[in-house]
Amino acid sequence: MLGGIAKAIFGSSNDRYVKSLGKIVDRINGFEPTISALTDAELANQTIVFRERLANGAELDDLLPEAFATVRETAKRVLGQRHYDVQMIGGIVLHRGEIAEMRTGEGKTLVATLATYLNALPGLGVHVVTVNDYLARRDAEWMGQVYKFLGLTVGVIVPNLTDAERRAAYGCDITYGTNNEFGFDYLRDNMKYERAQMSHRPFNFAIVDEVDSILIDEARTPLIISGPTDDKSELYKSVDAVVKQLAAEDYEVDEKQRSIVLTEDGTEKVERMLESAGLLEGGNLYDFENTQVVHHLNQALRANVIYKRDTDYIVKDGKVVIIDEFTGRMMDGRRWSDGLHQAVEAKEGATIEPENQTLASITFQNYFRMYPKLSGMTGTAATEAAEFFDIYKMNVVSIPTNVPVRRIDEDDQFFKNTTDKFKAIAKAIAEKSRSGQPVLVGTVSIEKSELLSEYLEKEGVTHNVLNARFHEREAHIVAQAGRLGAVTIATNMAGRGTDIQLGGNVEFRVEDELAELEAGPRRDAEIERIKAEVAAEKERVLEAGGLFVLATERHESRRIDNQLRGRSGRQGDPGLSRFYLSLDDDLLRIFGPDTLFAKMMNSNLEDGEAIGSKWLSKAIETAQKKVEARNYDIRKQVVEYDDVMNDQRKVIYEQRGDIMDAETVDDVVIDMRAETVNGLVGEACPPNSYPEQWNINGLKNRVRDVLGLELPIEDWARENGIEAEAIEDRIREAADASILAKCSELEEGVWEQIEKSVLLQALDHHWKEHLSTLDALRQVIHLRAYAQKTPINEYKREAFAMFERMLSAIREDVTKVLAYAQFRMTPPELPELPDFITTHIDPLTGEDDSADRDAANMGLITTRLPPLQIVQPDMDAALGDDPANWVGQVSRNAPCPCGSGNKYKHCHGAL
Repeated sequence: MLGGIAKAIFGSSNDRYVKSLGKIVDRINGFEPTISALTDAELANQTIVFRERLANGAELDDLLPEAFATVRETAKRVLGQRHYDVQMIGGIVLHRGEIAEMRTGEGKTLVATLATYLNALPGLGVHVVTVNDYLARRDAEWMGQVYKFLGLTVGVIVPNLTDAERRAAYGCDITYGTNNEFGFDYLRDNMKYERAQMSHRPFNFAIVDEVDSILIDEARTPLIISGPTDDKSELYKSVDAVVKQLAAEDYEVDEKQRSIVLTEDGTEKVERMLESAGLLEGGNLYDFENTQVVHHLNQALRANVIYKRDTDYIVKDGKVVIIDEFTGRMMDGRRWSDGLHQAVEAKEGATIEPENQTLASITFQNYFRMYPKLSGMTGTAATEAAEFFDIYKMNVVSIPTNVPVRRIDEDDQFFKNTTDKFKAIAKAIAEKSRSGQPVLVGTVSIEKSELLSEYLEKEGVTHNVLNARFHEREAHIVAQAGRLGAVTIATNMAGRGTDIQLGGNVEFRVEDELAELEAGPRRDAEIERIKAEVAAEKERVLEAGGLFVLATERHESRRIDNQLRGRSGRQGDPGLSRFYLSLDDDLLRIFGPDTLFAKMMNSNLEDGEAIGSKWLSKAIETAQKKVEARNYDIRKQVVEYDDVMNDQRKVIYEQRGDIMDAETVDDVVIDMRAETVNGLVGEACPPNSYPEQWNINGLKNRVRDVLGLELPIEDWARENGIEAEAIEDRIREAADASILAKCSELEEGVWEQIEKSVLLQALDHHWKEHLSTLDALRQVIHLRAYAQKTPINEYKREAFAMFERMLSAIREDVTKVLAYAQFRMTPPELPELPDFITTHIDPLTGEDDSADRDAANMGLITTRLPPLQIVQPDMDAALGDDPANWVGQVSRNAPCPCGSGNKYKHCHGAL
C-alpha cells in the first residue's frame, strides 16, 4: 500500500529515469536551430567533423546531443519525418544498451537511426537485427537514405548472397539482417579455412528490433548447421503404417509437454505389428537391438497425434512446411530435428529427406552476448523484464507515447464452446463492418482463421485472410487493414512490421494501383487523388470508432496478446479491443483451472450466451503467467547447457582463428607429436612400474600404427637401467627426424600449408563428432536425477571429460596423418566448404522455431567434411586412361587426370 502511495506521488522508477533523460533531450533541441541552418553539404559533412572529434579523444556520449540533432534534421530533409522528443528518449535508451519499450505506431524504425548513426561513427560496424528478410531489406533501403546522406555505408544480409557479397555487407558502417542470418554466418565463418573467407568483423554493437520475439521466443531453440545422414525413408514409412493402426486407448498424450507414451496394451499391440512387418528383433520392443525402431516409433507417434496439419505445418507443393507458432509465417526449407520432420513427411505421404547430423551449433543467448553493447526495441517487453536482465543484463525502459492512448480494452467474453464463440464473433464483425469500422481479427492457427472465414462468408462479410498460405501479400494486406469497413483475419500479428493506418496506406495504394503508370504529371495527379481519398476515408473511420481488434482466443504469452491489441489506437487514434474465449481453447483446456471454469460456465450459461468478468480475465492471465514461467525455465535450462558447450566452442573457434592467422603452425604440430608420444609410452609403460611390466609389443604396434615407424623398442627396453622417459625421447626424436626428412623434400612453404590444412580439418572432424556425442549425452543426462544427482552438474563433468578425450584424439589424428602422408611436388589446395542445412531446433521438443536452408544450393547437400587434402604419390601411370579406374583413386579437389586443367570433381568426377 505504501509503495502504491509513493508511486502515485513520485512516479515509478521507470518514470523517474525517463524524466531524467529530458535534460539530454533539451540539449538536443538546443542544437536544432544551428543544425537547421546548415546547407545539405554542411549537414552531410557533420560525419567527418564527428569522426575527427572522436580521433581527438572525444567520447560518444559527448557527441550524442549534436549527433542526434543532425540525424533529426537529415530525416526531416530526406524522409519528411521529424523525430518526436519521446523518440529522442528512445534513441538515448538504445545507445545506453537498454531495451526501449515503445507502443506500436510510435516509430521504432526511425528511433533506431539515432543510436545506429552515433555508434557507427567509430567505424567498427553496427548490426541492426530484424525478424524477417522483408523488414531487413525495407529498413536498409528506407532508413539507409538517412545514413547515405550523412556519408555512411549500409549493407543488408539476406539469403542467396555470395560470400563476397556477405563480406562487403559486413564491411559497411551499418548492416541490416535477420537474427538467423547473423547467427548462421558466425557459425559458417568458424568452419572456413582462411581468415579471408570469413564474413563477420569483430563484434561491436547491435540493435535488435522486436527484441522480445528474437531474444525470448526464439531463444529456446539453438541455431544448428548440419548435414544429412543415411537415408532411412523406408523405415519411416513402415513405422508410420504401424502407428496409423493404433487407437486412442493405445497411448497417453501430455499436451503440456507435447509428449506421448504407449500404454502396456499399446506396447504389446505395436510389438505384434512390428514383428509381422519384420522390423523387430526378438520379441521385446525395448531390447537394445531395437533402439532405432523405438526412436522412429516415438517420432511417428508425435507426428501423427500431436502435430496438426494447418496448425503446426502445411503441405505445399508436396513438401511439409513448418509454421512459426509466434508469427504464423511459413518457414520454407526449415526442418524439425531428430527425425521428427521425416516422420511428418511419412504421415503426409511427402518425399522423405535424410536426417541431419550437427556440424556447428549456438544459442541466440550466447550469440548475442558476444556483442560488447547490445540494445533492443519492441512494443512489449515489460512482462519479460526479469529474464532480459538475468540473461542479457539489459534493463527495460517503457517510453511514454507521443499522444495519450485512447483505445478502449474491453473485458474478455467467455462462451461454453467454440461454435457459440465463432457465431458471436461473426455477428460482431458483421455489425462493425456494416457501420464502417475496420476490424482486425487475430487467430492462433491457420485452421482457426479458415474456420472463421467460413462463418464470415455465411454472414456475407467481405474479408481478407492473412496466414501462412498468403505469406507473399502480407505487407499489402496489413497496410490496408485500416480502411473503411475492412475485415482482416490474421494469424499471430507479432512482428509484422507494417503500420495499420486508418483510411489506408498511401504508399502501398500507389504501389498497387499505379505500378504500370510512368512518372510524370498524370502519375503525380493520381497520387494526389489517392492522398485525398485516404484523408477523407480516415475521417469516416475515426467517426466509426477507429480500428476494432478482435481476438478469437488468448495466446500462451501475454506479449503476443498485447502486440495484437497495440495495433489499435496508433498515435492517439481511437480504438477498441476485445477477446473472445471458450472452454475449448487450448490455453484454458491445458493450463486453465478447468473444474472451476467448467462447473461455473456449464451450469450458468445457456447456449450462445456469453459472460464477461474482470475476475475471469485475471484467472486467464494467471494461466498465461504459468506458461511464461514454464517457458522461461526451458530457456534458462537451454542456456545453462549451452554455456557448457559455449566454453568449449570458444576454445575451438579461438584455436581455429589462431591457426588461420599463424604463418606457421610447426610449433603446435611438434607439441602435438610430443604429447602423442608421451601418451603412447605412458599407456604401455605406466609410471612407477618395472620394465618387466611394460607392454613393449603393444607400444611397438602403436608406434607403427600412429607414427608409421619400425623401431627396435624391444632392444631399447632390454638395456640395463633404461627409463621410460629415455624410450619416449628416442621415439620422439625418430618421429621428428622422419617428418624433417619429408619436409626437406618439399618446396619452401608447402609443408607449412599442409600442416595448417591437416590441423584445421582434424579439428573440424572431431568437433563435429564431439557435438554429436554431447547431443546424445544431453538427451539422457536427466536420468541421473534418479540417482539423486544434479543433471546439469553431471553434464558439465561428463562434457569436460569428453572434451579432454577429443583434444587427445585430435593430437593423435594430426600426428598420424602427417606421419603417413606422401606428397607430390605441388602445393595442396585448401578444401571448399560443403553445402549445409541450417536449422534452429528446440533440444527438448525437437521443434524448429526458426531456421533456414543455405539458399545458395537448395539441391544436393553433402554431409561429409572435405577429405584431408594430402596430395598422394604420383599415380598417373597406375591410373591409366580409363576414367572408370579413377573413381576412388583421385582426390575430388585434385586436377583431373585427363589434363583439362579443371578439378576432378568438376570434370570426370562430377556427380
